[in-house]
Amino acid sequence: MLRRFLNVFEPFILALFGTAVLASLLPPRGGLVPVFDIAADIGIVLLFFLHGAKLSRQAIVSGARNWQLHLAVFLATYALFPVLGLGMSLLPGLSEEAAAGLLFLTLLPSTVQSSIAFTAIAGGNIAAAVCSASLSNLLGVALTPALVGLLMSPGGEGGGSISLGSVEAIVLQLLLPFLLGHVLRPWIGGWVQRRKTLLGLVDRGSILLVVYTAFGAAVVGGLWHRMGSVDLMILFLLCCVLLAIVLGVTWGASRLLRLGREDAIVLLFCGSKKSLASGVPIAGVLFPAAQVGLIILPLMVFHQLQLIACAILARRLAKGAPQP
Repeated sequence: MLRRFLNVFEPFILALFGTAVLASLLPPRGGLVPVFDIAADIGIVLLFFLHGAKLSRQAIVSGARNWQLHLAVFLATYALFPVLGLGMSLLPGLSEEAAAGLLFLTLLPSTVQSSIAFTAIAGGNIAAAVCSASLSNLLGVALTPALVGLLMSPGGEGGGSISLGSVEAIVLQLLLPFLLGHVLRPWIGGWVQRRKTLLGLVDRGSILLVVYTAFGAAVVGGLWHRMGSVDLMILFLLCCVLLAIVLGVTWGASRLLRLGREDAIVLLFCGSKKSLASGVPIAGVLFPAAQVGLIILPLMVFHQLQLIACAILARRLAKGAPQP
């Protein structure tokens, strides 16, 4: 049992929390700050370029026919989650920073790799999972910033609107690299597929760089003075409740919609996840450097919880899968 539990904590998750600890102890200061800021911006551009290059048009077309399933995943990701996030952010006793981070978490797109992987393990509709997860990420490049502008205040000045500078950053660092990578896919797609290990290191290394820069700026700005142990415990419990509610609702909705077993598994795993790979760079673009560490902290907690819960669920569902 202990070995199975530890297997869920893959090296990247350990590296992620290790990076947060390193940034807490040795944050970049002085002349190193602009160096890391520029490096983080380059990492964000590279990350979204690779996401665009890896997105398969054929996979989207092959799964796009199942509109009822994809609409259900979309509503879970961009309607159910935000409603729950808004409600939780208004709870008394929750710090302003934790509330903002929790709400931001609920506005993000679904994961791609883990949603597809867990769907495959559980015996679900893999083609539909690829389509739903890919569309969620594609739409999230524009939809998440729009929701943040509508429901939050990225600049910390109130008003819930995105500044012209933020729009420019979204276009130049997120949307343009993503579209460029996808346009170049016919020429570089094969090269990307043959170098999955190397590009995976680049992908995850970019996230770790952004996390280190964000947490470092937050620590210098007084992160751990503003976020105490009680706040962290409340945040952890709320993430657990959030995940439990969404898992229950998505599985119940699959019954109401009379989805087949394979499609129900897609809704369960694609509709209950939030993407760390997209969330970290989006936060880096939308929020001031000193706020990003606080904003992504709930996402880091939720990300680990969703991996543990979905790994357990996938194994249990796999036991009941029809044998070929």
